[in-house]
Amino acid sequence: MASDLEERVRAAFRDKLLPVKTPARENDFLPPACCLLEKQRELAEVEQALLAQKEEFQMKMENLQHRRQELESKEKELKKAVVKFDKFLKENDAKRSRALRKAGEEQQQAVQRTAEVEHLRQEIAHLLSVKKKLQQRLEVHKAFPEYLQKVLEKAEQFQEISELISRFQTLTATQAKLAQREVVTREALEEEHACLQKYVEESSNQILRQKNQIAQLQAQLEEAQIRVHEGESIWNRIQNTAAQKTLEVGQIKLAALNLFQMVAKHRKLPGDVAQEDTEAQLDAVQFCTVDLIDILADFRHGYPPSVPQPELTVTPQSELSKPYPTSGTNTSLSTLKNKRIPT
Repeated sequence: MASDLEERVRAAFRDKLLPVKTPARENDFLPPACCLLEKQRELAEVEQALLAQKEEFQMKMENLQHRRQELESKEKELKKAVVKFDKFLKENDAKRSRALRKAGEEQQQAVQRTAEVEHLRQEIAHLLSVKKKLQQRLEVHKAFPEYLQKVLEKAEQFQEISELISRFQTLTATQAKLAQREVVTREALEEEHACLQKYVEESSNQILRQKNQIAQLQAQLEEAQIRVHEGESIWNRIQNTAAQKTLEVGQIKLAALNLFQMVAKHRKLPGDVAQEDTEAQLDAVQFCTVDLIDILADFRHGYPPSVPQPELTVTPQSELSKPYPTSGTNTSLSTLKNKRIPT
């Protein structure tokens, strides 16, 4: 819109300037002040034309704005009219559907009423046939009331036929109840007899099982007693063996103590070894034995043997040449202890 206005202003400016141009010959004779005034007048006319164009454009814009507002208001009214018309159509559709539903319901009711009328007609025809049959039965059973009347005349405890009939019905109902009770009692008696027979059989089976279990338990008791006697004999043997082993251990410890005392007396070993520490005593004896064997070996290397020496049943030289351990025992000592002292 701004470019359109600019084009219009330029066109108006060209239209105003072109007609007022003076010939070239006249401009040659006019002074510069007159030319300036002429140009200023033309510029004023152009500005007036531009203002007129602006006012006209402003009026057109206002008219367009007014028309736009009118169109918007008409559009809103048209939308409202469309909404109302849509609502009207929906209401008409709802009314039409209600009318159709109502017509369908009325038609269905009419069909149902027709069916009910036909059913009632059939029921009336059935009732008429039943009435006819009852009348026929009444004619057939007409002799029974006469008979009952005669019975009533002879019986003194009844005043009317209805009392006689009620008494008969009462007796019949009592007989039926007694018969039903007899049947129930008989069934209950049969069930109790079956339960008694079953209980007797179960009791017999249970007694037999108890006897078998008692026999099994008696056999188990005898076996347990035999195992107890065997266990007692084994325990006695174990105690005797333990006593013998304890005696042997005591003898071995006493022998080790005597040997240690002999070695300590001759070798002047420290006497801080406890009497119960058999391992330390054997270690000391072994240490002294190794020293003696080393001395004997050195002596034999220095002088030839004249008399053969008996073989010693001790640890080999390779094991005896090892240094005396400060803590624990060596292999030969462990072997000696395993041979001498039972675990």
